[in-house]
Amino acid sequence: MDPAWLPAPLVALRHRALGLVAKGQPLALLIGRLAVGVLFVGTGWGKVHDIPKVVGFFIELKIPLPGLNAVVVSWSELLCGTALILGLCTRLATIPLIVSMIVAILTARLGDIHGLGSLAQVDEVTYLALLLVIAFVGPGKISLDAWLFRARARQASKGALS
Repeated sequence: MDPAWLPAPLVALRHRALGLVAKGQPLALLIGRLAVGVLFVGTGWGKVHDIPKVVGFFIELKIPLPGLNAVVVSWSELLCGTALILGLCTRLATIPLIVSMIVAILTARLGDIHGLGSLAQVDEVTYLALLLVIAFVGPGKISLDAWLFRARARQASKGALS
């Protein structure tokens, strides 16, 4: 509902602007998925190829079962990052990455947070926020998830018509 005090030309401009923003949502979601997906593929690739270094870092952070967790984190970053890029099982792929970012914030980065203002300086908080947006909003229309669900809906409607 538009405010009654807003002049008609501004109401029209507002509606036009909101329409443009809505049309750009699939592209925005694609860009967000690609940005965070490429980031995690890169970090996952590096970790998978140097597990002993990751284990050593996890030992320093006193993360339980550092050997197991190093392997799990490394592969989840690589595989879930790839899934985000493709837009495949997107919401599911965000879960291990969200957990990983929460653990990273609570173990490796907690000392860097001194208030709300310092949150902007902790990259993991930004990644966590973007992962939460993807988890709740979904991958968008430009994704394998959307393509697969459209194909499934077409098959279901063909079956219902038969």
